[in-house]
Amino acid sequence: MSGRNMNSVFYAESYHPIQAGSIDGTDILPHDNAVYRAHLCSSAGLYDPLGDPKVIGDPYCTVFVGRLSRLTTEDTLRKAMSKYGRVKNLRLVRDIVTGDSRGYAFVEYETEREMRRAYEDAHHSIIDDHEILVDYNRQQLMPGWIPRRLGGGLGGKKESGQLRFGGRERPFRAPLRPIPFDDLKRLGIPPPPEGRYMSRFEVPSPPGRKRSSVEKEETSYSRSSKISVKEESHRKSSMERGDRSRKRSSSEREESRYKRSKTDREERSHKSSVDKEDCSHRSEDKEEYYHRRSSADGEECSHRRSSRDKEKRSHHGYY
Repeated sequence: MSGRNMNSVFYAESYHPIQAGSIDGTDILPHDNAVYRAHLCSSAGLYDPLGDPKVIGDPYCTVFVGRLSRLTTEDTLRKAMSKYGRVKNLRLVRDIVTGDSRGYAFVEYETEREMRRAYEDAHHSIIDDHEILVDYNRQQLMPGWIPRRLGGGLGGKKESGQLRFGGRERPFRAPLRPIPFDDLKRLGIPPPPEGRYMSRFEVPSPPGRKRSSVEKEETSYSRSSKISVKEESHRKSSMERGDRSRKRSSSEREESRYKRSKTDREERSHKSSVDKEDCSHRSEDKEEYYHRRSSADGEECSHRRSSRDKEKRSHHGYY
């Protein structure tokens, strides 16, 4: 046995009276008279877990609540257990003679999800100054179950000398000695799950509802239909995204084309205005040039005439 498994535990999935009386689940002989009585009841089939007419409701939606105060009433218990879900039915077990509470009850919820929530969260909670124990409905869901009044059950107090192991409160410890596989097989006792032990701090899961083949087919069909619906919606969304992207790209192209054409028009208009200004400047330069040239020619002509006139006058005066 490795040191890592020293504090490892495991839980009973089926009930065997001799194994329940063993701290590590490996005993092959009953160690007290109560275990022997429970073993006789189990072997002879004297207990019918479904024979109680008071047991009603869905066992997969029902939790067992133990260690209740004798003064706790149905209303107090219902109010406390309603924190974890919708309570459909509640039965506080009472003495058939005195009518007093026997300290335990069965609470049925509307759904299995609510039952599991109460199973995990209500355990070790306080009701009327008592720390309660919450477990699943072992009477109907645990194979081979024998109640405490016939020497079976689980848990118990040390001073009673009748401790029962394998349940949520007192799990089996990992064996420290060799496991007698042949003797356990002969008695029909399941051996410890070597290599698959749990930590004491882990919460064991209650048994789940066994699904029929029809339910499995319906579940697989609904799952496949959901997958096909998801694929169809994904295909539609991808097509819509493609259409939107194409529309957006076409609109962007049109907008860019419009912007380019507008820019080209503006550039052409600006260029034409610049050309017109250049033409007007060139015409002004030409006019100024012609004006200067004509004025210069006129001055030159007048200068020539005046010089000729002077020569003529000088010539006439000389002869």
